[in-house]
Amino acid sequence: MSQPLITLDFLDTPTLPTPAVDATTHAHEPSGEVRVNPATRTGRTRKLYMESYGCQMNFSDSEIVSSILYNEGFDTTEDLASADLVLLNTCSIREKAEQTVRMRLSQINSHKKRNPAMLVGVLGCMAERLKSKFLDEEKLVDLVVGPDAYRDLPQLIQQVDGGQKAVNVLLSREETYADITPVRLNSNGITAFISIMRGCDNMCSFCVVPFTRGRERSRDAHSIVREAEDLVAQGYKEVTLLGQNVDSYKWASEDGLEHVNFAQLLERVANISPELRVRFSTSHPKDITDEVLHTMARHENICKYIHLPAQSGNSRILALMNRTYDRPWYEDRVQAIRRILGDDCGISSDMISGFCSETEAEHQDTLSLMELVRYDMAYMFFYSERPGTLAARKLEDDVPLEVKKRRLAEIIELQREHSRLRNQRSVGRVHRVLAENFSKRSQEHLSGRNSQNQVVIFPRKHYKKGDYVNVLVHEATTNTLLGEAV
Repeated sequence: MSQPLITLDFLDTPTLPTPAVDATTHAHEPSGEVRVNPATRTGRTRKLYMESYGCQMNFSDSEIVSSILYNEGFDTTEDLASADLVLLNTCSIREKAEQTVRMRLSQINSHKKRNPAMLVGVLGCMAERLKSKFLDEEKLVDLVVGPDAYRDLPQLIQQVDGGQKAVNVLLSREETYADITPVRLNSNGITAFISIMRGCDNMCSFCVVPFTRGRERSRDAHSIVREAEDLVAQGYKEVTLLGQNVDSYKWASEDGLEHVNFAQLLERVANISPELRVRFSTSHPKDITDEVLHTMARHENICKYIHLPAQSGNSRILALMNRTYDRPWYEDRVQAIRRILGDDCGISSDMISGFCSETEAEHQDTLSLMELVRYDMAYMFFYSERPGTLAARKLEDDVPLEVKKRRLAEIIELQREHSRLRNQRSVGRVHRVLAENFSKRSQEHLSGRNSQNQVVIFPRKHYKKGDYVNVLVHEATTNTLLGEAV
């Protein structure tokens, strides 16, 4: 019997409001989701069962892994018990994610006892930090593979087939997987993600990503455009360009004659087809430029939505977080968005409550920044220390848990009100919506997003998934717009 798709609570509290359809979360935050790769049935002799945890970057990486192993004779399966190889693509952003993966590995090992030939491996962000625990101490897995070593999977599997444990968690300064065509197993056939870069050079003191995904490197611009062109040829209507910090994308040809920054890449992808909608995630406040904003303004098919994580509204806390900008800088970037793209451009954020030594007045600064910006949506967390980060080594996690939770509740409550007000602005207007799926509640309604990333539900009528539909919105909730096709 097939294993069900499991929904996991990675967050210590719900993120409100809910992100848009199909878990289109920004690149590096946990979405509270785990995906099981659906089955392929091409007659290959071995079966791969893979669960992907946490963030869109991991889901994208799993498509690369599926492609590599497909060429090595593996079909994917949704049936854990029948798998020859079980892989968990892991996330280290939150402590609870690690606890969940460890529990899942224990469950999987009960299947392995009944089927000793089953190979079990851990991929991704937990690999480097927990390799010795998983392999040697707890003996939960046969192989551990870091995010830059997926090309080595066939060789590592051979080692395990030969009776050895296998590990490769080396990080690379060059690997981008630019030449590998992902197997888009979890796609709806309408929207797709294109990884444009890997790693991160920012050393935010609370974040493990630079240690788990390595230094930043940008993918060949021509390979990105080719991938987008191929998707258009297959009927896809929207792509999201993914990176830990897309605004720092920079690529140069080997002969040095061609240089491409993010604004130029964005324009190249937008020029492929006026019917291809283009999104991107995530932007860093220190790097987003007016050139990017003007490029967005020139192209109707570049969606007017920017995820611009603030993390805090207080300059002292931002300095402790090593965000490399202060509040006035952040406010200037928001003002630039409003000046160039207008008040209707959607802006979302990340907020952390209770970071090391945060005072009540500094928490109030976060609330006042939220009042100033009026975010459409936010990912909200209280601070939890991650081993190996700069904050864990140098700062004391000294805000009591009950204070963190109370401050977070205040942030969530304020964001809920702002989301409601921002959605209310859309009532009485006609929005161009890309229909992506049926509504969760009814097959007679379609669900999609407008340019601002707002979820819109409307009666299906004669429309189908993949259609662009003009929808007159007549009602708004905190999370959703409701309307009629016109």
